[in-house]
Amino acid sequence: MKKVVHLTSVHARKDIRILLKETSSLAKAGFDVSLIVADGFGDDIVNNVKIIDIGTAKHRFDRILNTTKKVFSKAMSLDADIYHFHDPELISTGLKLKKAGKKVVFDSHEDFASDLLTKTYIPRFLRMAMSTSFKVFDSYACKKFDSIITATPAIAELYNARGCKTVVINNYPIIDELSIPPTEKENSACFVGAQTPIRGVKELVNAIDKLDGKLYLAGPVVNESFKTELSNAEGWNRVTDLGIIPRNEVAEILGKCKVGLVTYLPAPNHIDAQPNKLFEYMSVGLPVVASHFPLWKQIVEDNYCGICVDPANPDEIAKAIKFIFDNPDEAKKMGENGIKAINDIYNWSVEEAKLVSFYNEMLND
Repeated sequence: MKKVVHLTSVHARKDIRILLKETSSLAKAGFDVSLIVADGFGDDIVNNVKIIDIGTAKHRFDRILNTTKKVFSKAMSLDADIYHFHDPELISTGLKLKKAGKKVVFDSHEDFASDLLTKTYIPRFLRMAMSTSFKVFDSYACKKFDSIITATPAIAELYNARGCKTVVINNYPIIDELSIPPTEKENSACFVGAQTPIRGVKELVNAIDKLDGKLYLAGPVVNESFKTELSNAEGWNRVTDLGIIPRNEVAEILGKCKVGLVTYLPAPNHIDAQPNKLFEYMSVGLPVVASHFPLWKQIVEDNYCGICVDPANPDEIAKAIKFIFDNPDEAKKMGENGIKAINDIYNWSVEEAKLVSFYNEMLND
C-alpha cells in the first residue's frame, strides 16, 4: 500500500478540502494516508486518515520559525511515497523534502501573493514588498516540486505561466455531505465563514437593517475591533451571531434560511476565487446572493440559481434578498437549479477521480 502524507501548519484538522475531501478520498481509494497538523488536540483517526498532531505554536512567528521544523521532522520519520503540503509557509519544508529525494506536491488554495495585499496584520507600507518577495520566491520554488495542485483554474494559470506542472482540483462540494433537516423556512439569510471586513460582512449587516428579516452569521470573527464595529451597525439587532458551529448545526441553519450570502468585496484574491460556501448553498437548494464578479456571475446567473450584486452596496444586497423573500416560486426554481448544477457539474466526485488519477500517475512516473 502506497503511503501518502499531507502537511499543514495552519489549517484546522477538519478542514473541508484537506480532510473531508482530499485525504478521505485518497484513503477510500486504498492509499495509506496520514495528515500532519499543528493544533494541540492530539492524534486521531478520521475516515481511515491518521491525524498526527505535533502541537500548537505560541504565536504566528513561533509557528513559522519552529512549527515548520517539527512538521519536516515528523514528515521525514513517516517515509512516505508522496508528500502533499497546503501552506505557503511550508514551501521551505517542501524544498527540504525534495532535497531528501521525496516526491512533493504543493496544494495552492489561493493566490497568496495577492492575498498578502489585504492582510490587515501587516503594516500597509510593507504589503507590496512582501507580496513581491513572495512571488519571486514562489516562482523559484514551484519549479522544484513534482506538481502544483490548485483550487481554481485562475491559480493554475499563474503557475503555468511560471513553467510549473499543474493540475486543478476544484473545491466543489461533496454531494449530500450537508443533509438539511426538514424545517419551516424563515425570512432569514445566512453567511457561513470567517467574519472579516474584506468579505463584506458589515455590508450584510447594513443590508438586513433594510428588511423585515433576520441574518445568521456562522463563523469566527477576525478581531475584537471588527466585532465592535459590527455590533454598533444599525442592523445588528436583526443578527444572530452563532460563532463557530459544527457541520450539523451549519446544515440546520441552511435549512431554515431562504437565502445564502457570499458577497465578498472586490480584492485580487476574490475575483477569480470559487468559495466553498457558494457551492454548499447551491448543494442544499438555497438561492444565492453573490458578488457580481464575472466568474461568479457565470456560475450563479448562467445557472439561474441566485442573484449577483455589487457587494459594496447594502441597498442592492437588500433588494436581492427581498426579491427572494417575496417570490417563493422563483426562489424554489433557483434552489432546484442550484442542486442540478451541483449534481451535473460542480461536485466533488468529479474532482475525486481527478485527484486519485493524478496520484497514480505520480507513482507510476
